[in-house]
Amino acid sequence: MSSVWARPEKPVQISPSQLVIGLFVWIDLPWSEHPFLYNKFRISTAAQLAEIRSLGLNEIAYFPNKSTANPSLPVLTRPGEVARPVPVHTEPEAQQAKKDRLSEQKAAASRAERDWERAAKQTREALIGLHRSPKQAGLKLALLSRETAGKIAAGSEVLLHLLGDKNDEGPQFHALNVMTLSMILGKTLKLSASELEDLALGSLVHDAGKARIPAHILKAAVRAKHEEDFYRAHTHYGVEMALETGVFSPAALAVIQDHHEHLDGSGFPAGKSDPGTLARVVALVNRYDRLCGPESPEKSALMPAEALSMLYAKASKKFDQKLIALLIRILGVYPPGTIVQLNDGSLALVVSPGSDTLRPEVLIYDPDLDKDDAAVIDLCQYPDLKIEETVRPASLPKDVLHWLNPRQRLSYFFSVKPAA
Repeated sequence: MSSVWARPEKPVQISPSQLVIGLFVWIDLPWSEHPFLYNKFRISTAAQLAEIRSLGLNEIAYFPNKSTANPSLPVLTRPGEVARPVPVHTEPEAQQAKKDRLSEQKAAASRAERDWERAAKQTREALIGLHRSPKQAGLKLALLSRETAGKIAAGSEVLLHLLGDKNDEGPQFHALNVMTLSMILGKTLKLSASELEDLALGSLVHDAGKARIPAHILKAAVRAKHEEDFYRAHTHYGVEMALETGVFSPAALAVIQDHHEHLDGSGFPAGKSDPGTLARVVALVNRYDRLCGPESPEKSALMPAEALSMLYAKASKKFDQKLIALLIRILGVYPPGTIVQLNDGSLALVVSPGSDTLRPEVLIYDPDLDKDDAAVIDLCQYPDLKIEETVRPASLPKDVLHWLNPRQRLSYFFSVKPAA
């Protein structure tokens, strides 16, 4: 795989009449002057062949090592003369439709990014301030939870977005990931607005008690019994801190207390087998995010699809099976953060689930573009494109991996479509 995604060899120029399905071509035109999603791709249909030839180019560049076919022989009209295509005007409607779709997707992602930045600042300040000014911190958390629950309850659809590179550290990353996925699950479960508010508040503070646990115990891969007992006390400490704010309902407190309880009774602190719905949601989402993050209890962070598979195959007795199925449906077969190869030879990063679990929104890898300018496409809108396989990050060259996914921690947030 790594040899395929190294920067390609020097392209070879051929006549458009030599194009065949399977060639990986480079359309050397400004993005707005052709109808394709990106400038470099593997030709996969006869319609694409016709569209390329209609551009009126005298020559087309292709990359032999990324192609699955060889060009046809040039067509000669007279000795020494190669036939040239007759320029055909490309319909501007197709180009404008492409621009409109991509603009809408980027606008939704930008809204999610801006909202995350604001929420991250509030969450970080509140979580750090819980022990110094609990009432003030509690008010900040309650306001954010109320606003979040209101948006999600009122929206017709909640969209999940993988965010851009976040290189900072702090408790807000995991807290917001857990809140985001918990709220989307809560929306799917048709929870009431007040239940969503309790879910948001409890999920934001579920790990606050870890602030009282020494760092060496939190980071230890293996703990002695007294260290494990100390670690498990973080749920109790979290409830204590939440009570000091005066803003937590019993349901929100139960999320903090029970987010490590398991349905088979193997969890802690009480070994409950019947935690409430909100605690079950946060328990599952918390585990998923930890499996994908740098604090993974596995030897290394899992790919998102691997984490879902592990939860489904090995943890179905510990977590609510209905919630596991819903989480898989929400995140899709290829969850955000998954690197995939498409059937046209393109490499892409999944940035948001689509309406079809097999056809998410993806960011197309193009080393000649800044990541912010690269195409984000919804595979549901392009039936000829499909995912062929997932790609392990370790199999990619460093420059490709850096462009696609330089962060150790996945960060995501939501946007909502207003109700009609």
